[in-house]
Amino acid sequence: QVQLVESGGGLVQPGGSLRLSCQASGSIFSISAMGWYRRAPGKQREFVAIIRSGGGPNYADSVKGRFTISRDNAKNTVYLEMNNLKPEDTAVYYCNADATGWFIGELKNYTPWGQGTQVTVSS
Repeated sequence: QVQLVESGGGLVQPGGSLRLSCQASGSIFSISAMGWYRRAPGKQREFVAIIRSGGGPNYADSVKGRFTISRDNAKNTVYLEMNNLKPEDTAVYYCNADATGWFIGELKNYTPWGQGTQVTVSS
């Protein structure tokens, strides 16, 4: 199986910055994409950013120019650098991956979710 663990959330003032990390672990063969989603209070989970192997990043319009997604393939880790944070960025941020892993000697596709990390933007 493949598991994801996020870290880096916290409380920050408007205009501040935070960096989220998400590391994949388990019997990983390959990871084709890793991304970030968020769920604000009272709202549905929404797409934030994604980075695919061999391709460029994609962002939600609401975070373009402020957030940067990057990936360290050697560490199976994806990062989300968040700058100029706004109160409306307050949410639980979740990591997601499209991965292939070994299961009893065979390759299997996994799309795990992390447990989420809270980001609160408030003065």
